[in-house]
Amino acid sequence: MRRREARRTWSAGSFGFARESLRVASTIQPDRYGPIFAELLQIDRRRALDGGTPETAAQGRLESLTVERAFADTGVVDVDMARCCLAGVWLLHDFLDQSHTLSQGVSTVSGSFWHGIMHRREGDFSNAKYWFHRVGDHPLYPQLAEAVGALADQPGAANVAPRIVAAGAWDAFAFVDACQQNVHQTGDQADFCRRVQQVEWERLFDYCYRGAVRRA
Repeated sequence: MRRREARRTWSAGSFGFARESLRVASTIQPDRYGPIFAELLQIDRRRALDGGTPETAAQGRLESLTVERAFADTGVVDVDMARCCLAGVWLLHDFLDQSHTLSQGVSTVSGSFWHGIMHRREGDFSNAKYWFHRVGDHPLYPQLAEAVGALADQPGAANVAPRIVAAGAWDAFAFVDACQQNVHQTGDQADFCRRVQQVEWERLFDYCYRGAVRRA
């Protein structure tokens, strides 16, 4: 077993974020992370809000994935950050148990971040919040707030974005609530949550990869 606001008028310019940053906020370039990760990242990264369906076609490649293989071209400076990348890739392919095994073994704020996302997707929302409490104020949060600001004119944003970026700051707990409210829904609001979740995954993976190899 896995272990157990102030409202404001919202617009694309609410926090002075440029709409042009949308592509940067929601897209990464897989080939920047070496050949092993590049292949595994070449899928639709806008995943389900729930646990999804494991991408069994990738399971063999994931099972052979190690820190040494994944970072063979760069070397690793921070092993915990490298393990976070592995947890993230398993999660991207909807293998929640394997991602959980990795993230719970990383006692850092980024490990807790991945751990929280995994529990949010499996539907254990209170446990997700427990892990986000352990994250505290992650260095990535300002980037996430900016990225959501860039998405503010997208369909479904009006009822979600002001809650998850209240007063211009990323609120991981509010995003847990938004995902819980929309996990079984269809339509613009649920799709917006999936867009935000994609940005969250991409930004956190990039942050952990850069930390693993100490890339500026």
